[in-house]
Amino acid sequence: MDLSTIILAAGKGKRMNSNKPKVLHPLLGRPMIHYVIDTALEIGSKKIILVVGHLKDQVIEAVNNKRVEFVVQEQQLGTGHAVQQASGYFKNYEGNVLVLSGDVPLLTCSTLNTMIRVQQEQEPLATLLTAKMDDPTGYGRIVRDRSGYVKKIVEHKDADPEILQIKEINVGIYIFKSQPLFETLPLVKNNNSQGEYYLPDVIKIYVEQGKKVAAIQTPSVEETHGINDLDQLKKAEEILNKRN
Repeated sequence: MDLSTIILAAGKGKRMNSNKPKVLHPLLGRPMIHYVIDTALEIGSKKIILVVGHLKDQVIEAVNNKRVEFVVQEQQLGTGHAVQQASGYFKNYEGNVLVLSGDVPLLTCSTLNTMIRVQQEQEPLATLLTAKMDDPTGYGRIVRDRSGYVKKIVEHKDADPEILQIKEINVGIYIFKSQPLFETLPLVKNNNSQGEYYLPDVIKIYVEQGKKVAAIQTPSVEETHGINDLDQLKKAEEILNKRN
């Protein structure tokens, strides 16, 4: 499958209590962003676009020996806005776009290759990664139809008691067909409390249009953990040490 990857790496990471960009915090001696880039390369990404913003020069310098290209998100206006900044790289591109987060360094090639296979064989407009959590409080729940495709993603605050029983959550890792993605992003609205443009709203639009959206559940919820503070960084190091 013709695959390119966009990695979101523009955020500040306030909870890290550091002047260093979040994605440059070391994980077993290497910047966490290196793990994400290496995984994208290993699964055969044709292009890798890094969306940078906060302290962008430091991030660019830290990965200048990697096969990546850069786009700047001057204002951090949400994940949908971040992906849209990369649209210039995909004007005539008919393949698929994987969206990864620079602060989620534990994803395995095995899981991503499963997503790729589903995207290739079932040809949905998008395939998203999900996880089952014992306590999914605060996360968007995945509601599937009878065929197992995504019927809707319901945010925790909007969920009724029945939806709240669902343990499967959206973890924010996606593969999209490129052209429909960049045609749909301008339709995403920012009428939320943060005034931001959210990437999951693309999925919402697809579902409302009756389009097919697939979902793959990770066998290991820990690989989807984002790193937002120093405790989570330490935990990620423990997980990597066990793998090694």
